[in-house]
Amino acid sequence: MSAYSALENVLKEILQAVKPVPEDWEKRSRVIDELRRVVESVESLRGATVEPFGSFVSNLFTRWSDLDISIDLYNGSYISSAGKKRKQNLLVDVQIALRQKGGWRRLQLIPNARVPILKFESSRQSISCDMSIDNIQGQMKSKLLFWISAVDGRFHDMVLLVKEWAKAHDINNPKVGTFNSYSLSLLVIFHFQTCVPAILPPLKDIYPGNIADGLQGERITAERHIAETCAANITRFRQDKFRPVNRSSLSELFISFLGKLHVKDFFNQMRWL
Repeated sequence: MSAYSALENVLKEILQAVKPVPEDWEKRSRVIDELRRVVESVESLRGATVEPFGSFVSNLFTRWSDLDISIDLYNGSYISSAGKKRKQNLLVDVQIALRQKGGWRRLQLIPNARVPILKFESSRQSISCDMSIDNIQGQMKSKLLFWISAVDGRFHDMVLLVKEWAKAHDINNPKVGTFNSYSLSLLVIFHFQTCVPAILPPLKDIYPGNIADGLQGERITAERHIAETCAANITRFRQDKFRPVNRSSLSELFISFLGKLHVKDFFNQMRWL
């Protein structure tokens, strides 16, 4: 058996171990429902909604991934965002409500981050959560990754493998200057765009422009425009009969990914397997 064949089998075993099972989806759905009930009890959040985003929405999460939550404030039908001070105060209100409700532990408010965050864990489901306010850009980025996954199924598997590799090498913690999950996903996108032949198109061919700039005005209209634009461009790319097809295996893609990162002597440095 060649080294590539052996690695292919190992990668498939890792994917089988880390891919979520139905129970993992159910646990996260229960946490979201519980948080909705908590938020409904907070007077300062009257009319707000609880929206998941991140790897759960992009379907790029593993069995142990955190759950990203945005509390979207009621602003009528138009997109707007609360100021940083108000976001901090609202997260304090949620923190108090979670303590009073019970069933939540390890509550930690990080008010001075670029995006204020409340971190906590569900005692019942053992799911860690990161909560922010009005994180509409985060929600759209998550949807974009989900749509990109539809282009080629290898993208989904590569992201999960790269996340596990990064975790094994302690380079998946943005607090100490390494990568977060979104950054790792972008690295995989770059790799798939620069393979020969390319697996993914340039992002500007999926959505021309900045998604943040597109999130203006009436929310439903803005989000629909982004979704329809991405869907049409992805369909056009997939149906291009003249596009050369990349048939690389996962093991070949994984090793070439590490090659782009200049990870040397791969087969002698497999301590993460």
